[in-house]
Amino acid sequence: MKKLIIVLFFMALITPVFAQENVASDLYYYNVSVEKIYPSGEGYVVQYRKGINQIGIIGIPNEWFTEAGGKAELMKLPPGRNWPTMSIFYKAGKFSHVRLYVHHKKGHRTWGGIPQGIDVSRYFKDIDSFRIEFE
Repeated sequence: MKKLIIVLFFMALITPVFAQENVASDLYYYNVSVEKIYPSGEGYVVQYRKGINQIGIIGIPNEWFTEAGGKAELMKLPPGRNWPTMSIFYKAGKFSHVRLYVHHKKGHRTWGGIPQGIDVSRYFKDIDSFRIEFE
């Protein structure tokens, strides 16, 4: 009886290891430095570094930050000298989700404000995909 319990215990420990699929093998990401984040009524307009002395601009819709949308996460950085970044995740070569790591204080120089009357809708036209540019 004792041997049976020991065998069952080891089977319970080993079985989950063999049952797992290699899920992370087709998941990869790009991480870019964020220069400025502008909250708007439609979402966040993000200025990021896309190369040496080059800035890219992309919009992340508000709907993506909800549980239903689930394509974006806003992560607040801990106090310190951490600089905001944006990580774009791809699964099997297709866009999966984006994580925006922001400074926890809205008074930080990486947070900006969009002046009234400026139309930012062009950054939110294609809300089904997330096309980031490099150089």
